[in-house]
Amino acid sequence: MCGRFSLQTTAEEVEALFDLTGVDARLLVPRYNIAPTQPIVIVRNGEINREMVAMRWGLWPSWVKDPNDFPLLINARADGVATKNSFRNAFRRRRCLIPASGFYEWQARGKGPKQPFWIAPPTTRNTRLIAFAGVWETWLGADGSEVDTAAIITTDANSTLAPIHHRMPALIKPAEFDAWLSADTDSDDLMRMLEPPADDTLEAVPVSTRVNSVRNDGPELIEPVEAALPDGAGDDLPEPEDDQPTLLLSL
Repeated sequence: MCGRFSLQTTAEEVEALFDLTGVDARLLVPRYNIAPTQPIVIVRNGEINREMVAMRWGLWPSWVKDPNDFPLLINARADGVATKNSFRNAFRRRRCLIPASGFYEWQARGKGPKQPFWIAPPTTRNTRLIAFAGVWETWLGADGSEVDTAAIITTDANSTLAPIHHRMPALIKPAEFDAWLSADTDSDDLMRMLEPPADDTLEAVPVSTRVNSVRNDGPELIEPVEAALPDGAGDDLPEPEDDQPTLLLSL
């Protein structure tokens, strides 16, 4: 799953990777602990050119009457995104890319507290930005208000991440950006793009339990630490504040 993420980058880097122009640098203030319902940035096809815009993380389908009575949809499983009522229209017509530097996931450690990991491309890569597969919707309120919302698509974890968690965000390769965003791409090709990435795409390092609190936000959250001892050692450490799997996205 994906429940927190972080993003640290520049407008120039985003423009180069996603083939954008005129990116508003104010959208790219470094953030290290992005949580559900907070604003995120997504890349989509606009009326003329590709564009980057801010949206609420947590999708509201257009048919929802009262979002307060609707579950929080921060993730969409790849094996159901094309068929489930909440996502199928968005998957057919409103796919997007969600820029990230990496994400967090928590590993169960026996009876002890869960150990958070920072998961990102290896430092040897030319670029450390990645793109999550996503879907978006515009919700229209009865009073005429409009809210743009988005969700991250998840897939089975690859062999590198499976020991930490059984699911992970689906990643879209730069060579497939055009096809992913195009309305003309065959559904079989879309589903192929949602398969787990190669095992060497990402690496995971243990980080401090400070990431468990959304009130903490800074570069110290992605600094490596010694992993907490399993099976009850360190039971006084805090657990994550919510039940959401944590994904940290850095842009």
